[in-house]
Amino acid sequence: MRVVYGSVTAIRVLLAEDHTTIREGLRLIISAQPDMEVIGEAGDGDAAVDAAARLRPDVVVMDVSMPHTSGLAATQRLAQCCPDVKVLTLTRYADDAFIQQLLRAGARGYVLKQSQPSELITGIRAVAAGGTYLDPAIAGKVARDYARRPGEPAGSTEALTGREEEVLRLVAWGYSNKEIASRLDVSVKTVETHKANAMHKVGARSRIDVVRLGLVRGWLQDS
Repeated sequence: MRVVYGSVTAIRVLLAEDHTTIREGLRLIISAQPDMEVIGEAGDGDAAVDAAARLRPDVVVMDVSMPHTSGLAATQRLAQCCPDVKVLTLTRYADDAFIQQLLRAGARGYVLKQSQPSELITGIRAVAAGGTYLDPAIAGKVARDYARRPGEPAGSTEALTGREEEVLRLVAWGYSNKEIASRLDVSVKTVETHKANAMHKVGARSRIDVVRLGLVRGWLQDS
């Protein structure tokens, strides 16, 4: 059951973090927000998947390094069993390859533990709204690495039609083909066609490439 504060429907958050002290701190930070509520907690990846399947939160704040089943493995499982549940990963690691793994696994966002609490709150709101969020401390690095890699998409969007760019922007934000079709009031097949054509034109081979392109083009800031 969703809780409504005034005219605002609270974002239902599940915390997955194996350190009790850190989990308590996260709960206090999130619960202090008028538009959020913590509906459950888990101390490892298996418990996180079970709790998410049972409680159906809007967002799981997922620690990456947990015992038994890691946050990465739990994210992959959630993408299969609960695709409507958004995962915002929380970690100390800022390595680009690690970020790619998590995005590929189905995570919608990536926040560093060493960042200010406001980044976590912003990330929760972004992924709950259907977007993609990368901590500003790593977003610039991802964009720079992307821009200088030979053989990667060049970041040019001049050849795109207006609708193709619109679709690609929504892909960068993390929307599924079905969600994009609903937002644009077109068929899923039409979205798939625009998406395929657009990715071919910019040389993108995966959603990770599209997210990087979105960072380079500033799509994730102005959407």
